[in-house]
Amino acid sequence: MNKSHPSRGLAFALAALPLAVQAQGHASAADDAAAETLNPLVVTAALAPRTADESLASVTVIDQAQLRRQDPTDITDALRAQPGVDVTSNGGFGKNTGVYLRGTGRESTPLLIDGIRLRSATDGAPAWQFLEPRLFERIEIVRGPRGSLYGADAVGGVVQLFTPEGEGEPTPRITLGGGSFDTRRASASLSGREGGTRYYVAASRLESDGYEIVDGEGDKGYDNTTGLMRLSHTFAGGAELGVLALRARGNTEFDGYGTPGDTDYAQQVAGVYGELPVTENWSTRLTLSEARDEQETPLYGSVFDTQTRTARWENTLALGPHELVAGTEYSRDEVDSTTAFDEDSRDNTAVFSQALLDFSPLSVQASLRHDDNEAFGEETTGSLALGVALDEIHTLRASYGTAFRAPSFNDLYYPDDGYFVGNPDLDPETSETFELGLRGQLGRGFWDLAVYRSEVDDLITNIDTDGDGFVDTPENVERARIRGVELATGAEVNDWTLRAALTYTDPENRETGKRLPNRASRSLRFDADRALGDWSLGGSLIAQGERYADADNTERLGGFATLDLRAGWSFAPGWSTRLTLENLLDKQYQTVRGYNSPGRAAFVSVSFGGR
Repeated sequence: MNKSHPSRGLAFALAALPLAVQAQGHASAADDAAAETLNPLVVTAALAPRTADESLASVTVIDQAQLRRQDPTDITDALRAQPGVDVTSNGGFGKNTGVYLRGTGRESTPLLIDGIRLRSATDGAPAWQFLEPRLFERIEIVRGPRGSLYGADAVGGVVQLFTPEGEGEPTPRITLGGGSFDTRRASASLSGREGGTRYYVAASRLESDGYEIVDGEGDKGYDNTTGLMRLSHTFAGGAELGVLALRARGNTEFDGYGTPGDTDYAQQVAGVYGELPVTENWSTRLTLSEARDEQETPLYGSVFDTQTRTARWENTLALGPHELVAGTEYSRDEVDSTTAFDEDSRDNTAVFSQALLDFSPLSVQASLRHDDNEAFGEETTGSLALGVALDEIHTLRASYGTAFRAPSFNDLYYPDDGYFVGNPDLDPETSETFELGLRGQLGRGFWDLAVYRSEVDDLITNIDTDGDGFVDTPENVERARIRGVELATGAEVNDWTLRAALTYTDPENRETGKRLPNRASRSLRFDADRALGDWSLGGSLIAQGERYADADNTERLGGFATLDLRAGWSFAPGWSTRLTLENLLDKQYQTVRGYNSPGRAAFVSVSFGGR
């Protein structure tokens, strides 16, 4: 057996980045600008813009430059092996995908698009696999409980995608490309600003014949068509109105336990908001939104149509250097399905508040939220974070937070179909997390170290009921403990942009002493890109340790390492081309038992326009 230890190599890389930054010596104006990009503004952590240093949370920002350099086919390719992030997939484009933050479940990471939550009420998790990354300009990953800000399911953290707002003259961007697995891909967008009106409209199309995700079962294809619109207008008095609409639809093929099948799907997010400065210090914002998940699978004769409608009213009061936030939120889940659920709707009403206090060098962030859910009753969550600026470049933070995960409709009510059966006796999953972190900057670099421990009561996890791995039912694990260490670092040195992350996660079922399934024990990521005039070169090394596919830890999935390379060329004004080689060493691996991940692949694209 060939055993490798890629994490050792990354440890050297992580250590080398701050040294490389230190070797740069004295900072110039360019150094200062680079330092600003390495300490970006973060919105998700505190409901308001704060720098990464000020957010008092473990955060990762993937900006537009990174997205364009890497040009991921799937949004989760950008998330994979980021600090605290684990991604599993049932094989390639458009297949079931799970995102695990800090060892919590795939349903414990809410996904927001410009503040609007995208999810399936039946499954409880968002369909990450249907999102086109070229339509977004920024990703924020906030790790640690955020239940007191975002309600149910924000146990491991929150991921938010941001669309461009539109600035300057009308700017088009068109990208055409394709590659392995007979993949064809196109996207187009137009953005700009006219007076107080900002706009961004975009569309994309992806088709792929896929590959053999299950041995001997043939290629499984995928297609996706997405449209996106964002429009806002700011009036003379400062009031703002805006609208967001996104719809993705298509078809994905899968292996139905030896029988080929396919699913027609649609994902939709729509929202309208209004923001008004009531006084110089008080602003109020009202958001009305709807998220919809539709899936039809002829093989099983099943149709699922779930809707989540939400109204959120948020008020912000500035008191000198301090800021107070208070609001209320109402949401309603509805399920229309050929599957007979015992319940097909439920309401949730919440009130929340937050205080951001600045007693320089001490900062305090405190929040509290109370949820009243029709299905499982009342839950109260809260958090307290303290930060101390040790000097101009080092910030120490400590936090405590609670969160809960609500059982989904599938968890509670799904009828026995021979593969899965719901459990109406489930309790909500509750957690408390302690975290200690230290962040520092050095010239054109940064580093961030976090240590955390989560205690989870009534963790919801699927248990194999018949011993053959086919029939699962969700059960509450009485006690679980998740602890981990995350180290992230980055630098901009001599035209190089470097990022590295190392994650250790230890999620344990305290009843059995077994590792919680589907979580890798450790991961690393190293991204390196260099600008060479009109050319750019880069690569990504991603490695993950072993994981278990079952609660008894009898089905082990081995660790792996993959290497991606990329190159870009701006060959004329406004024109560029990009080549990406994925899994260059053709590593064969699985993150879900029985489902193969893509082998070696190559993709090329040509783009015109855009900023």
